[in-house]
Amino acid sequence: MTTIYPIAAEARIAALGLALPEPMRPPGDLALPFAMVRIVGSRAIVSGHGPQAPDGSLAPPLGKVGRELTEQQGYEAARLTGLSILGSLRRELGNLDRITAWARVFGMVNCDVGFHRQPAVINGFSDLILDVFGPQIGRHARSAVGLYGLPFRFPVEIEAEVEFR
Repeated sequence: MTTIYPIAAEARIAALGLALPEPMRPPGDLALPFAMVRIVGSRAIVSGHGPQAPDGSLAPPLGKVGRELTEQQGYEAARLTGLSILGSLRRELGNLDRITAWARVFGMVNCDVGFHRQPAVINGFSDLILDVFGPQIGRHARSAVGLYGLPFRFPVEIEAEVEFR
């Protein structure tokens, strides 16, 4: 049975009881001299984001999936990363209902040698986007890769590209 999404993304976020975090606060005195979202025509290109707490700080637990974190903790980190991306998109676009399509998602998992379930981890992001935007707008092309390290010991980092009106 197909779920119908009669309400817009902004209302769906509220209905799901979700909260978007404040802008990212990198640790220490590190400066991030780039845009979290870059608008090019009718596309928003989203820089790599990691999991954030509601106040914009890094959300624990940090570390490698398959060593310090379980696959489920990685999935939850990917979901929090999705909320982080949605927060950045809302700040840049003014309203998430302007998004007409999720085009591309690149998911990176900070994982131990031998861990091979990166797609299951990044499903935390994809499931969130599909829950919020539905299958028409939320459907996206995606890669999920494993890396031996990510900034700030993020378990997950995700970048994306969306179309908007």
